[in-house]
Amino acid sequence: MKPLFIVLEGIDKAGKSTQAELLKTYLINQGNSAIISSEPTDGVIGKLIREAMQSQSISIKKQAKFDEQMAYLFAADRHYHLYNDVDGVYKLIQQDNSHVIATRYYFSSLAYNCNNQEEFDFVYGLNQRFPNPDLVIYIDIALDVALFRLYNYSYLEVYETEEKLKQVRENYHKIFQNYDGEMLKLDGQNTIESIQQEIITYLEKNFI
Repeated sequence: MKPLFIVLEGIDKAGKSTQAELLKTYLINQGNSAIISSEPTDGVIGKLIREAMQSQSISIKKQAKFDEQMAYLFAADRHYHLYNDVDGVYKLIQQDNSHVIATRYYFSSLAYNCNNQEEFDFVYGLNQRFPNPDLVIYIDIALDVALFRLYNYSYLEVYETEEKLKQVRENYHKIFQNYDGEMLKLDGQNTIESIQQEIITYLEKNFI
């Protein structure tokens, strides 16, 4: 299997991180090199994003303007994620011959930073030069399931509200209705093991 750039997407608590770890383990057990490299990154801009997500430290109260600011930051961090010379996605794939698994990519910006068509066009413009991954895996869960899983956390990030996640899930559905790249859509309410097996089966059928 040639080195792949695989992206997992979905609303908060859909199970992306769990499946990313399982996929990494599977690929390594098959004799491949595999790395999880997610967004936001651990770079300077990524750390700023994480701070803003946890405390809304950016002094912009109007939600639309806050989303716009975050879209700029995510686009800059995404460029670093792909192209930095230390652990950028394409350095890992082309020089290190490693599969790269990411939880979140530009689809997340389109889902989380847009509330109408004008905002979608703006965010799309910021991200239109970023290449599609080899495979995007979209894990879909019902809103009430996501909220139930979030209920057990001691703190929530600024986007982890019922109103926001409802909009985000609707945005994801619109995005992937029109997406023409390689994609696997999964029901995130199935068992962890069955979701993992669906991913493995798809990879073995389409990339080996």
